[in-house]
Amino acid sequence: MQGLSLSSLKKHKALIPLYVCVGIGCGGAVFYTLRLALRNPDVSWNKKTNPEPWEAYRNKQYKFYSPIRDYSKEESPAPKY
Repeated sequence: MQGLSLSSLKKHKALIPLYVCVGIGCGGAVFYTLRLALRNPDVSWNKKTNPEPWEAYRNKQYKFYSPIRDYSKEESPAPKY
């Protein structure tokens, strides 16, 4: 049984696109998970400097696109504490 090495990939050139696609897919999954953990307003990592991070999104349009209405012109229905 052979291990994965550069010489084994030279013998089986048809496996190179498979490894490239799997690598791109894993990289995309890691990127999207990190993006969700760092940029989502529902996630708060530091409560000392910003105790209510969701208040920054009160006047911003959260949805990317909506054909029905423009959310940037509407007031947020969230309660004000």
